[in-house]
Amino acid sequence: MSRPLVIVGDTLLDVDIDGTARRLCPEAPVPVLDESHRSERPGGAGLAAILARRAAVERVVLITALGTDAAADRLRELLAPQVTVLALPLVGDTVCKTRARADGQSIVRIDSGDGHAAALPLTDEIRWALRNSSAVLVADYGRGVVANPELRELLADAATRVPVVWDPHPRGERPVPGVRLVTPNHSEAAGLAPDHETDARARLLAMRWGADAVAVTVGPDGAVCYDRGTDTTLTTPVPYSLRVAPGADTCGAGDRFAVAAAAALGRGERIPEAVHEAVCAAAAFVGDGGAPAAAEPPADDRRDDSGDDPFALAERVRRSGGRLVATGGCFDLLHPGHISLLRQARSLGDALIVCLNSDESIRGRKGADRPVVPAHDRARVLLELSSVDAVVVFDEPTPTGLLERLRPDVWVKGDDYAGSDLPEADTVHRHGGEIVLVPVLPGYSTTRLVAAARATA
Repeated sequence: MSRPLVIVGDTLLDVDIDGTARRLCPEAPVPVLDESHRSERPGGAGLAAILARRAAVERVVLITALGTDAAADRLRELLAPQVTVLALPLVGDTVCKTRARADGQSIVRIDSGDGHAAALPLTDEIRWALRNSSAVLVADYGRGVVANPELRELLADAATRVPVVWDPHPRGERPVPGVRLVTPNHSEAAGLAPDHETDARARLLAMRWGADAVAVTVGPDGAVCYDRGTDTTLTTPVPYSLRVAPGADTCGAGDRFAVAAAAALGRGERIPEAVHEAVCAAAAFVGDGGAPAAAEPPADDRRDDSGDDPFALAERVRRSGGRLVATGGCFDLLHPGHISLLRQARSLGDALIVCLNSDESIRGRKGADRPVVPAHDRARVLLELSSVDAVVVFDEPTPTGLLERLRPDVWVKGDDYAGSDLPEADTVHRHGGEIVLVPVLPGYSTTRLVAAARATA
């Protein structure tokens, strides 16, 4: 599997209320909005993650903070089918930004919520994701995720190995040293270096932050980028064919810019080429309708090339009021013990999804000589069983990230785990699921099968 693009930062809930305004309120000289449409979408780092998937980035992991209120539950629903979410706890209410628009023109924005990320230790899944990323995008919205000391250490370490792009915020944290590219907009850069022109601001901020480059986005004029490696400043205008009319909805354009830059740098592009791609991507994004168009999931969001799409299946089961069951493991050299566990698991609900350890994950647990059967073939064999409805492969040490997305009603393990602290237990329980331990057939073990085969070879 390819290494993921990891997005780190604060996730908000954005709400758009659209309608018409043809009259004034009798109590005050303000327009009355007749609502015709309401949409909800992830904002902040969550929007960046959705945009990365829409831009055909194969694997996206979002490290963010999520609470326990209704808005956080809605964010999980919106994010789960598209990205892997690794969540820290949020203290307080989810930040919501509601825009009311009359005939496409914004008339008011209402902000609510005071949530900040809890300064708690990171999970193994978060550490693993940052250490195995292809690139990292920090989408800082000043709500505490990037302030986590351990997370900052991991980001600084990642910057020594892979491209890190940092989209800053006036109330956010200073970029860690060694970041490949920082992407403030014009007003943010002006607030940080008020007595300089744009090109001088880019150069000053690159020196101040110890970043390889700083690209200041200047709206319809593109971006001005200073590259420390070549000591040059380059202005990248928006191509004429991508220019949009004044007044276009630019909400999310900065996120689209940063996502495109991170993806390009992750593919090995140089900074000038990455900035050019980012300018074009942001302009096309605005021309296509901006952030409101990101409310719809990409049509090709499919995570496994065989069997049913596990995430679509999970949604169908939930919508129909059914009971979703999941289990996980290596399932290397399928044996009667596996078959028994899977049959028992399927009997507990209306559909069974198997979370299958990838080859890399198994090697990390069992050594370089495992697995015997590669993941693609293990998945194909499992899908031939009538008890299995879908299979999804994961690279992480545990399936916690997958369970954050699947949200099964039942998580099944063998009773040989009795008395063990399952790292995924908190995730299952937080979404209202239960953990069921089923009896295992004694005497069956892939490790024993492998040892016996080698002894007789």
